[in-house]
Amino acid sequence: MSQHPSLKANTMRRHRSVLKRLERIRILKERGEWKEGYSFFGLPKIKTQKIKVKKEKVEKPEEEKKAAEITEEKKEEVKNKAEEKGKK
Repeated sequence: MSQHPSLKANTMRRHRSVLKRLERIRILKERGEWKEGYSFFGLPKIKTQKIKVKKEKVEKPEEEKKAAEITEEKKEEVKNKAEEKGKK
């Protein structure tokens, strides 16, 4: 039988949905659900969650903020002119 792709040794650290037996026992110990003397066969399934880290937004320098405000004002002017032409 072949080995599951998520268990193969690789240099990339990525989320794996399949855990090794020792990893499952370690998690059960941390939760307090494992006691010495339990059989390590037939372990309960452990749900793993992939955690995404959101990147923080970088604040724009003041010059860029001013430029953005100017472009917004120009857009509003163009929109107002288009509305005036449509009314005529």
